[in-house]
Amino acid sequence: MAQTKKKRRSKHRGNAAGVIESRGRTGRPATAAERKLTDKELAAQRRRDRMMREPTWKSAATRAALAAVVFGVLLVFAFQTEIPQAISLTAMVFLFYIPLGYYTDQFIYRRRVKQETARSGSGSGRGNGDGKAKTKVKP
Repeated sequence: MAQTKKKRRSKHRGNAAGVIESRGRTGRPATAAERKLTDKELAAQRRRDRMMREPTWKSAATRAALAAVVFGVLLVFAFQTEIPQAISLTAMVFLFYIPLGYYTDQFIYRRRVKQETARSGSGSGRGNGDGKAKTKVKP
């Protein structure tokens, strides 16, 4: 004899991507110790930490070198500049981009520090009145 009743289905259903997710906790809310950061929250935390690092000359030089190489390749292949001339222009661009990148990063870093201190509840958010953000001084 054929089975007439449908089998019970579990409460797990797939989402649009086909991934099956369980319901999770349905009781009391998890405490801070029990709760772990999700991948999204962890990535956001890492991004915040990376953005709040003080700029360095090394990072500015690395970025300038990458930009100069791209510039040099464009000069040679897209604009068909002679190689000795392209090398000299690339070197000039590299030397120009290092301080430009460093001071731009420093400006953005100070602005972020000021916003972070204002957001963390330091009162009016106007700082100490001298217009300068406080930065960490390495001993």
